[in-house]
Amino acid sequence: MASTCCRKIISVSLSKNSLGAYYGVIKRNVHDDKVRSKTYDIIIAGGGMVGTAMACCLGKNPKLSNHKILLLEESAEKTWELKPEYSNRVSALGSNSKAFLDSIGAWSHIEQSRFKEVKKMQVWDAFSEAVITFNDENLKDDIAYIVENDVCMSAINKQLKESKGPVETVYKAKIKSLNLPSKTDYSKTGSVKVQLEDGTVYTCNLLIGADGANSRVRSAMGVNYLSWNYGQMGVVATLQLSEPTSNIVAWQRFLPSGPIALLPLTDELSSLVWSTSTEDAKLLLGLDSESFVDYVNEALWKQYPIEKPVEAITKNLSSLLHNIFGPTAAAGARQLPPSIKSVVEGSRAAFPLGFGHSTKYVGPGVALIGDSAHRVHPLAGMGVNLGFGDVDCLQKKVAEAIYSGSEIGNSQYLLEYETERQRHNFPRMVFIDALHKLYGTSFMPVVLLRSVGLQLTDALTPLKKIIMKQAGA
Repeated sequence: MASTCCRKIISVSLSKNSLGAYYGVIKRNVHDDKVRSKTYDIIIAGGGMVGTAMACCLGKNPKLSNHKILLLEESAEKTWELKPEYSNRVSALGSNSKAFLDSIGAWSHIEQSRFKEVKKMQVWDAFSEAVITFNDENLKDDIAYIVENDVCMSAINKQLKESKGPVETVYKAKIKSLNLPSKTDYSKTGSVKVQLEDGTVYTCNLLIGADGANSRVRSAMGVNYLSWNYGQMGVVATLQLSEPTSNIVAWQRFLPSGPIALLPLTDELSSLVWSTSTEDAKLLLGLDSESFVDYVNEALWKQYPIEKPVEAITKNLSSLLHNIFGPTAAAGARQLPPSIKSVVEGSRAAFPLGFGHSTKYVGPGVALIGDSAHRVHPLAGMGVNLGFGDVDCLQKKVAEAIYSGSEIGNSQYLLEYETERQRHNFPRMVFIDALHKLYGTSFMPVVLLRSVGLQLTDALTPLKKIIMKQAGA
């Protein structure tokens, strides 16, 4: 009898425990559902320089203060500190990019870290005496500002955290799938769905793709993407100059295999960006330090044979321009580039070069910015500048949509963004690609054509000012 009672009591106790455990599971599942499924007004996929700048820019816009914004960063959160060694990946920021970064509060952090002003640029052809120089004398600002990518990224990230705006950041956020709306449900709230690999699901009204050249957001849009590889790699390194100098000049020489450029970092250091064939790039990476420096100096100083027609015509044109415009228009006004003493150990690296442009920057509830929308050759240093321009334009259009009482993903304002940026970006991209092809040959008539064009452009100061203004945009 006693044992029977005990069995009943135990049975009841077990039932209560099981029931409690059951309710506990239900409660945790409900809680998990709340955590693992959230709705935002805007989600930014990709937390590089451009994506983080987009989040920072939107977070600081007073018209979006009551909106929820999410930044999805695929990598883990990093603690950054300024190291004595310079990074081998740098950007040449134009005046417009500097103004943009200043407007979001990031430039002050860059100033507290480090950067270098470029006050002069010299570009010359290895197969002729043609040269073009750009000075800051006739410009409102410096020609460019050389900033390490890590420094720029840290500055934007720091400003994002300090602003305490309506932006949340999720790290290690790897996207598993995207569900974009069709035209029929374009206006529905939360019509964009983003699922992460950990099972978390987010919905939003506007998804901004800032996830790079291999963009998953762009793929999900199903748009045409015009692209090709150049069969080249960009070799980067940090170089020690032979002797300290007032290092304020950016140098670029067009070689048969591609352009080589030196960007100033300090009075003793410059950053190398050398675009060359994939085979040569691998060779350069495999050389010992001394041999690598010899190759760089040869690329900057080697005298290539000049065809007689090219030599005669460029010399006569130089004399004519000297008589008309003065001595600064003559090829003799060129400066000699610095010699390289050594390469900083461990600073050599290379990355593939290509062209890419999305035929559409926007779709129902989605927009592309930066490398997700376009990819350019680094010879003009426009890559991140175009990306920051996208950010500035898109955030203004989003703010206009909200001010007018429209949905954040309103098609009218997104299409205005697309039209404005494609009209700005595509002509510059085509020009850069044409420049790359123009200087990729040693065929005499082409060498003569580009040399004469370079000389004439160098002599016309107003034209150079227009070029610099467009390059900084």
